[in-house]
Amino acid sequence: MPATIIKLTDKLLSGLRNQPTFNYSLRRSPRAKRTRIVVKADKVEVVAPPHVSERRIQAFVTAQQAWIEQALQRVASRADSVGSLAPAEYVDGALIPYQGRHLPLSIKAGTAKTLKVQLLAENQFVVYLPASLEGGQGSECIRQALQQWMKQQSRQLALSLIDKHSARFALQPRSLRIKTQKSRWGSCGPNNDINLNWLLMLAPPVVMEYVVVHELCHIRHKNHSRDFWELVALHMPDYQQHRRWLKQHGAGLMMGL
Repeated sequence: MPATIIKLTDKLLSGLRNQPTFNYSLRRSPRAKRTRIVVKADKVEVVAPPHVSERRIQAFVTAQQAWIEQALQRVASRADSVGSLAPAEYVDGALIPYQGRHLPLSIKAGTAKTLKVQLLAENQFVVYLPASLEGGQGSECIRQALQQWMKQQSRQLALSLIDKHSARFALQPRSLRIKTQKSRWGSCGPNNDINLNWLLMLAPPVVMEYVVVHELCHIRHKNHSRDFWELVALHMPDYQQHRRWLKQHGAGLMMGL
């Protein structure tokens, strides 16, 4: 049975005293052995086994309300202290985050009607800007074009990494989707469909490789058990180093371009 997302409404909460002052969602997961609370920058999620009643879950959240509010404050404080990797404006000479580096942006006049992005010698972005986009809207159009270019590149890189690692233990996904996500780097669905966050293109390539390996290993183990991590280590013995990097720098990556 796949996990489902259920939004808790005011009606569901109306019978509780001291109702929470925050919104949260409930996710039923057959893999969950106990009810737990996950606090992230943009949401509070309660993960519970299928058999636990909503009343018990609501009581659990109410009992943990003070802890959740403190956790939300800590997350918000950390988010405020994180600076964006992206430039304030996409103008000539701006530095663009890409695969763990910042590459200079060169803007040239384009003869085509559409904006074109090129990566030259792996060390400079060149954007050919149509005359119709010169002026105030140029910066936003360049940002969107770079984002679309990186989405395409992330698919190509992810496919090559899947080819590299999938055959060893027959970890073949049914499909690959590149997504924009605010709180997850990747996921592997119950039918072995893998989703990846294109913002991984801002991280060093080996970090994206770790996330791909992580999701491939979920094809064999739909959990984070000891067997799962041992399988990850067979593919990447130094995976913990890349996992730590993502935890340390992930908030900046999530701010996007």
